[in-house]
Amino acid sequence: MFQKKLIIFLSILFINISCSKEEAVNTLPESQDQAFNLYNEALAEMERGYIFIAAKKFGDAELIMPTLEDSAKASIMSSFCYYQVRAYEEAINNLETFLKKYPASKYIEYANYLIITSYYEQILDEKKDRQPLILTKVKIREFLEKFNDSDYALDVKFKLDLINNQLAAKEMYVAKYYIQTKKWIPAINRLKNIIENYQTTIFVEEALFRLVEINYSIGLIDESKKYASILGYNYNSSEWFKFSYKILNKDYKEELVKIENKSENKGIIKSAIDKILNRE
Repeated sequence: MFQKKLIIFLSILFINISCSKEEAVNTLPESQDQAFNLYNEALAEMERGYIFIAAKKFGDAELIMPTLEDSAKASIMSSFCYYQVRAYEEAINNLETFLKKYPASKYIEYANYLIITSYYEQILDEKKDRQPLILTKVKIREFLEKFNDSDYALDVKFKLDLINNQLAAKEMYVAKYYIQTKKWIPAINRLKNIIENYQTTIFVEEALFRLVEINYSIGLIDESKKYASILGYNYNSSEWFKFSYKILNKDYKEELVKIENKSENKGIIKSAIDKILNRE
């Protein structure tokens, strides 16, 4: 469904440009006629799969389009093409320029969404740099402040949830390193950060368990029991609570099974592009 919306978005753009050209037959100056020819050539290149060439031609068409609206359409198409070939930096640069040049465009919402998605696609795994995650999170918050009722808001919020899970995963990765090297204080600080700042993520239960485990191992039994109580109160059916119970109750014999959590994200980039090209 999300992909359909993106294609619809692009389809509308295609029809509007084509209609503008038909209405202006035999009346357009040569430069304007050239602009629409370039735009249509870009569409043809995109259909043939020559996306990078299409991006360039859309960009050239933008510069000589007769109206701001037509220029904005060509610009957003160029940005989408760069996104499609994973040239994310080019897409972001194009889109940031778009926001400055066409602040009143009806495609401003989509441009902001495509910026978020371009940043999001560059996110790496939890063992590596967290900066792309933080930057994407900032862009998402800015988007939701401006366009909370947007058709893209649900997907953006979903991306935010995934980003928070990945940030929490990075914290857990570092915490486990400190646990392995018996650096208890930095490990505890990382685990507390998960509990305080990523409360909706799947890593909170494990963080609570690790705090039970660490505090028990260094002799802080009351502190260990405190975190076990929090874990039991909020996640009493959790496998991590059973692990905690086993630590604090040595006679506990039940076999424990580790549960893996998986998430899947589906974007809506192509559905918006379909909308521009009126393909729905």
